[in-house]
Amino acid sequence: MDMNTNDGISAEQLRKELGAVETTADEAESADAGSSEEIVADVRQQLSGGGTFRFDEDLVKESLDDLLLVLIALNDGGAHGKGLMSDLANHFDAHLSPGTVYPRLHDLEEEGLLEVHELVKTKKYSIADTERTRRRIEQTLQHHIAIGSVFRASLDEI
Repeated sequence: MDMNTNDGISAEQLRKELGAVETTADEAESADAGSSEEIVADVRQQLSGGGTFRFDEDLVKESLDDLLLVLIALNDGGAHGKGLMSDLANHFDAHLSPGTVYPRLHDLEEEGLLEVHELVKTKKYSIADTERTRRRIEQTLQHHIAIGSVFRASLDEI
């Protein structure tokens, strides 16, 4: 796979690259339209092969900015900080403190990727720059796939 393209990679291509079950066009379309809960559950099922798959909390922390962007983008109306922390705990087994999550949200706002709507007792976050957010997530995805490909290729040598 060519990691230098700017076209990015689809969820269906990712599944194929990672050796997951082949998907039909209908399955790929439904995954694109799913909620964060549905998407993560689908990935867990495919990776577990019927067993149990758990995300590593340290790896989730390393990708936290991009995961926050994805969770906010999948929540069409925007997302609140507490809701994002709940999603991280429920979907990714990552129980992160407000002191970890809120500064990252602030940094993403400062970068111009998030828009913050001040409500009475909370803030609601939404994607401010869709194109930059998409490019960032695609680039992160390509890097993760490249690393995974190195891991997979090295298994033959171990």
